[in-house]
Amino acid sequence: MKSALLLSGGIDSIALAFWKKPALAVTIDYGQLPFEGELRAAQAVADNLQIPHEIIRVDCSSLGAGDLCGGPQLDTSPASEWWPYRNQLLITLAVMKVIRFGINELMIGTVATDNVHADGQQQFVDLISQLVYFQEGGLTVSAPALELDSAELVRLSGIPPSLLFHAHSCHKASVACGECRGCHKYRAVMHSLFHSQGLYY
Repeated sequence: MKSALLLSGGIDSIALAFWKKPALAVTIDYGQLPFEGELRAAQAVADNLQIPHEIIRVDCSSLGAGDLCGGPQLDTSPASEWWPYRNQLLITLAVMKVIRFGINELMIGTVATDNVHADGQQQFVDLISQLVYFQEGGLTVSAPALELDSAELVRLSGIPPSLLFHAHSCHKASVACGECRGCHKYRAVMHSLFHSQGLYY
């Protein structure tokens, strides 16, 4: 099995990279405001692990909503950062890219706490994997950390703190705003890792 990772630069995806050490990493600029911060984090991890790193640039900002594109939330939005069908879009773009590298599996950094969203649930992963496999190339989609929370994933991965600190989780900008749900999650995970349960491990 030759795997690729959808590497967003957030805590979960960089910890997953360090844990699973994929053959290829893919980061996507789809028009989100924090892309440059995400790219810095993703590149730091790919360089550390010496993983080939592909960048996809497709501006879909006109289709976005909420914090990630700086636009208004839709009435159907379950959270301020919600961008309709975003994970489906990113997975589709990623497999379009990685199929040319002989990849059999695309990993995504979904964790247990993402289950508040439909695309953060096992059923979504199963369905999108079936769809991708049904089309061309025999690729599958997996979420190896789906039953772990972020702190558990970090500990399991063994990623060093110096690398973890590169993570960029902000939804609004390439420099952490400190106010969005992504920044709140970053602080909560770091608190769990470094304060509530002792220094990191």
